[in-house]
Amino acid sequence: MKDLLVMKFGGTSMGSAERMMGAAALCEEQHAKRPTAVVVSAMSKVTDLLLDTLRHAEGGDTGGVERNLVELAAKHKICCDGLLKGAARAATQVALDEIIAEFARISNGVLMLGERPPKSVDEAIAVGERLSSTLIAAYLSAKGIDAFAVNAREILVTDAVFGNASPLIDQTREKAQAILGPALEAGRLPFITGFNGATLDGRATTLGRGGSDFSASILAAVLDASELWIWTDVDGIMSADPRLVNDAKVLGEITYREAAELAYNGAKVLHPRTLAPLMEKGIPVWSKNSFNPDVPGTRIVEDSRDSGRGPRAVTSMTNVALVSLEPASALLSGTKVMARAIDALAATNAEVLAMTSSSYRQNFCFLIRQSELQAVTERLEESFSLEFAHGYMHPIDVDLDVGLLAIVGEGMKGLAGLAGRIFTAISREQVNIIAIAQGSSELTIAIVVRKAGVEKAVRAVHAECGLGG
Repeated sequence: MKDLLVMKFGGTSMGSAERMMGAAALCEEQHAKRPTAVVVSAMSKVTDLLLDTLRHAEGGDTGGVERNLVELAAKHKICCDGLLKGAARAATQVALDEIIAEFARISNGVLMLGERPPKSVDEAIAVGERLSSTLIAAYLSAKGIDAFAVNAREILVTDAVFGNASPLIDQTREKAQAILGPALEAGRLPFITGFNGATLDGRATTLGRGGSDFSASILAAVLDASELWIWTDVDGIMSADPRLVNDAKVLGEITYREAAELAYNGAKVLHPRTLAPLMEKGIPVWSKNSFNPDVPGTRIVEDSRDSGRGPRAVTSMTNVALVSLEPASALLSGTKVMARAIDALAATNAEVLAMTSSSYRQNFCFLIRQSELQAVTERLEESFSLEFAHGYMHPIDVDLDVGLLAIVGEGMKGLAGLAGRIFTAISREQVNIIAIAQGSSELTIAIVVRKAGVEKAVRAVHAECGLGG
């Protein structure tokens, strides 16, 4: 389809009747110009409420389940009342009640079982997106626009890895073009649930972290869209966290690789997995602010006119753990220890944020998210149980008092003296560098420092690299 625009709205953009009206106005404006498909998240905090309800159910807390169901229904009724009137409001409320009743059924099943089967969890937490898509589609329908809600379960085909499914692109393309294609050709405006899909045999799945953005990029790819616009609550991708750096600026344009590196290292940017379908098709994506739509935002493309100019942004993370392994015996090959440790990391699906090693002592360390620490250490202890038992390896050392800062930019490769300037800027702030990692592509310089020094280090590097507005 020619000139198709896919737009995606996050939870804050769906957070109230007022915010939905704002999002709907943006959809109406673009729909009047060209074919448009929209992916929506649940209302802000709703997914957390759904998960909390399932936790209460698993623990046998009937009262907690009932309180949350009342809160869920009330939140969406208030929104429905704010968006619609008369017969349209009544009909939409019936549809909302039916969806909430499905969630109540699943919650009661978890209550009886005393456990949360992954398949049931995936089916349950997709309810938030179904509710928001129903509301915004009904609002625009009441205004005379041919809008309709679509459950992505009918379109997005995935594998059976519940909680973190991956798309089956060919099957998804077939379904999307069969279901959405004719509707878009006819000038209709679909509102598709983000985050969820289904296996080939119809079992509900979800796409994991960043799932709604990922849904939008998959649909943009299989429908051969011209652009993807991601609407959030910030003006675009910034040179640093504005809460840490006063003169942080919005980047007008960055590359897919820069965006992926920033996201991987803690920035609130599209997850690397989200960018993959867009990169394959060369579809540009915009990061825009639905609260401030007049600001252009940040454009993410294959090759940026701004690339090749050195560092573009600095980002940081503090919810990380530095894990160190060291052989205690020269009989144990450090290379083999590293290989087995990497296998253990792969088995837990942990993301390694940085890794460094010593050539003489054969010890090495890697940085991971604290949320992944327990699974990783358990797997390492299992993998090296004999070595630990016989004293061939020192105990695993875990340091939680650390933070990561990462300097990202396509143009850093071969920029003489840059690393030295960065390290000097950090040392001037009396911040000690614990570990450094830099790949051969030189797209990212990752630096581990003490947690207390992260903010000072970010500001120092941002200033040294001249990234401010």
